[in-house]
Amino acid sequence: MAALTGTKSFIFEQNDGFTSCHASTLTHLSGGDLLAAWFGGTCEGDPDVDIWISRRHKGTWSPPVKAAEEAGLPHWNPVLFTSGDGTVYLFYKVGHTFSEWYTRVAVSTDEGRTWSQPRELVQGDRGGRGPVRNKPIILQNGAWAAPASLEQAAWEAFVDISPDAGETWTSSNIIQAGVSREPGKGIIQPTLWESQPNHVHMLLRSTEGFIYRSDSVDGGKTWREAYATMLPNNNSGIDLVKTADGMLALVHNPVGANWGPRTPLVVSLSADEGVSWQQALVLEEGEGEFSYPAIIEAGGKLYVTYTWNRKKIAFWELVW
Repeated sequence: MAALTGTKSFIFEQNDGFTSCHASTLTHLSGGDLLAAWFGGTCEGDPDVDIWISRRHKGTWSPPVKAAEEAGLPHWNPVLFTSGDGTVYLFYKVGHTFSEWYTRVAVSTDEGRTWSQPRELVQGDRGGRGPVRNKPIILQNGAWAAPASLEQAAWEAFVDISPDAGETWTSSNIIQAGVSREPGKGIIQPTLWESQPNHVHMLLRSTEGFIYRSDSVDGGKTWREAYATMLPNNNSGIDLVKTADGMLALVHNPVGANWGPRTPLVVSLSADEGVSWQQALVLEEGEGEFSYPAIIEAGGKLYVTYTWNRKKIAFWELVW
């Protein structure tokens, strides 16, 4: 398996607009540019937490600017997604609690320079429709599959499917798992890939000490019961991408304890659709919080962002 190498930097060194930041996302633009977003404010869940973005052009990130704000309403978990025609979508949650938050979406036709007025993704949604933290994928049948989850009485995952480029959404079944159904426990925040037409798979954050997995053979409409993999999980976010040559690249904290340390942070690779994994690169180690990664592939390279001690958003450019 090919080795990974890369360079690390930060999207910003200092910023006057927020003291805490978390939950980054990124997408590719034309000409090799990248767009990143995250939520930032005084502290996660505070009413001054808004969505911020930065653009990377010719290797340099622009100063952060607000992309979404509503006075007195906490913002959460932005997700950037570029459609096949180059339109950029910004999904994010708003609300005072996880159980009652809902999803807004704004659209940019000029690669993130300006945005449409945000709208509610699914009218009347409470709990969170559409992508909860990780990016949607475009299936080989043309549908969009968005990894979704709920943090209500129990933690539950599902997938939202859009056959019409994000205009309407239909949710899959709630994915069953042989895990605790107590409040605050379960499986959430899926990350998706497709192995062959209509065969869609997910890895999930869990409270059980391991990353869980579920599989679908009908384009994500229905899912089998989730099962534990051998990958440890600390009940923190994960993300993966399937590369152009069929490799899976997963960014995660390899710590097998519920609410365990969010360090180290590593990239693991799989050449067999997630059956086996090999750790390929350590991004962070030592004391600190290095969490909630996002990963994409563009131009033959892998790009990763993640939370760095709630103070910065770290960025890696990786090559094989």
